[in-house]
Amino acid sequence: MSYLAIIKAVCPVFLGLVGLCTPAVGGVSSSLIKQDPGIEVVPFGEGGQLKMIYDRRQRPQAIYMNGQVYMVYNGGANLPDSNGKKTFPFVISYDPATGQLSEPIRLGVEPDGDQHYCPIIWSDKNHFLHILYGCHKTPGTHLVSREKGQIGSGMNGWSESSMINGSMSYPSIFHISGDRQLMYFRTGEHRSSWSYMISHDDGQTWIAAPRPVTDLNRGDEKNSGKNHNEMDEMSSYQTVLPSPDGKYLHVVFCSYDDNKGNLPEKMYNPRYQTSDNFSFKYNLYYVKVDLQTHEVVNFAGEPVRTPIDYQAALQKCLVWDTGWRGAGVPPDIIIDRNGNPAFLHVLSGNTPYEYNYWYVRNEGGEWKQSRIAPSSDDWNSCYLRLEQDGTLYACLVMGEPFFMGTDAESSGDMDSRGGGDIEEWISRDEGTTWEKHRDLTPRSAEFAGWKFNNVQPVKDRNMNVIPGMYLFYGWPDPKERSARAFLIVEK
Repeated sequence: MSYLAIIKAVCPVFLGLVGLCTPAVGGVSSSLIKQDPGIEVVPFGEGGQLKMIYDRRQRPQAIYMNGQVYMVYNGGANLPDSNGKKTFPFVISYDPATGQLSEPIRLGVEPDGDQHYCPIIWSDKNHFLHILYGCHKTPGTHLVSREKGQIGSGMNGWSESSMINGSMSYPSIFHISGDRQLMYFRTGEHRSSWSYMISHDDGQTWIAAPRPVTDLNRGDEKNSGKNHNEMDEMSSYQTVLPSPDGKYLHVVFCSYDDNKGNLPEKMYNPRYQTSDNFSFKYNLYYVKVDLQTHEVVNFAGEPVRTPIDYQAALQKCLVWDTGWRGAGVPPDIIIDRNGNPAFLHVLSGNTPYEYNYWYVRNEGGEWKQSRIAPSSDDWNSCYLRLEQDGTLYACLVMGEPFFMGTDAESSGDMDSRGGGDIEEWISRDEGTTWEKHRDLTPRSAEFAGWKFNNVQPVKDRNMNVIPGMYLFYGWPDPKERSARAFLIVEK
């Protein structure tokens, strides 16, 4: 049963207050919204830019606690002091029992155009909310609410907290065993390490130095005196997930040549026989980190020396050679019924302009891949979950592929990282076959023709997934920063 269904069951007033309809937003009557009858659509936020809600490298952006959903996003490009191009970090709350959104609170004073600055949110064990934003090779800003479980009415409801690290990109935070918190992030440039830090006191202090898991080029980004054709520029994109007991960290990543010099020989793809720069990330690599001893092992349980470089990744960590088919984002992770990691991944296909979703799992010691459905883009960031009855659910971004033109100004950067409709697909045979289950796309007239992306679940204060709640964002115009965010709540 979804959380909204539980609330309705115990709160009879709810039916009269909400009428089982989405609150009117932007002047559109809720009675005009034509939607899957099993879900509520809650739009919020205005003036969002590219990755207003971030992809799976940066999590979470919504938590459910004390009967409220707390959400963070980048928005406000429509405000007078944004110049129509830059955004601010915001926090907002939603009450499922009343269907009411709070007033959004702007957390930053100065607007910024860096889409990586998108905030994340979490709760500590004492129910104080934490927000971290502004991270892209920077320390970012770490805020803590002044009251438990309250976002307040403005910046006076927040105080600045500890700096986690001097340089961070793509931060994701998790609660792990022993009442500890773990922050996973990239430490600097594309070629820098992906590392983690642990706090034993609810984020007040952190380990002095990050513990690196990978550094595919062994720190060669520091040698800027070389020509690009002499440099090792291997890099990676990564996704992580703690084990259910919080004692281990599952890490999956793709590799790519950063190729800052745009050398054609470095970009050559033998499958497609072209040197066009698709910015593809190749292969899947997997390791598991023991969060007590900090030992790192591959899937077979063999220790791997850290930080893992490219040769070690190929020799010891490779779980899928994708044969020069490429991705934009790394895969999503679940732990399957056998206790093994399994992945939802998107890859290019027979041409570099067609894409497919794949379910990747280990069966009897062999890695297998099942095609789920076609994708509209290799940058679509989707979500995978496993129910107790063994059913797999994949929230996918669907639609016809669309191509960016050679002139970014004419094609619009909002489309540059994928997008389409949102559909839920299911498998009842452990990922071998898949079928469409339902449509999650906002279907009111107001959002006709919009594209949507970056689906993620809502989590509780302990980082457990809340059934029946999803978060993503959408935009109507590829040239305008006019995106909005959406909360989907099952009835």
